[in-house]
Amino acid sequence: MSKYHAHPTVVDGIRFDSKAEAAKYSELLLLQGAGQIRNLEVHPVYELIPAFCHNGKRERRTTYEADFRYHDEVLGVQVVLDVKGVETAVFKLKRKLLLWRYPNIYFIVEAA
Repeated sequence: MSKYHAHPTVVDGIRFDSKAEAAKYSELLLLQGAGQIRNLEVHPVYELIPAFCHNGKRERRTTYEADFRYHDEVLGVQVVLDVKGVETAVFKLKRKLLLWRYPNIYFIVEAA
């Protein structure tokens, strides 16, 4: 169990950080089967800041790993969806960087 009381859950061999995230995956699979969404991906990674050197020190890249990415057939947009129980300060900062770096995505945060 995590410090936010989430219970890791495995569905279809995929590890999810919480039961709520696993339930959302099952829901999205149904929507994909019904043709409402397509190209469902689990845990896509976005680069927010590339690796760089500063004063001779190499800094690693900064990434954001979303819970899901898919194409919404109704809205006609690529959706990035995160299921969150707690919106931490790090999450809020990474969300802003994600939206700045990738302005064409439709970002949704659902409460767990």
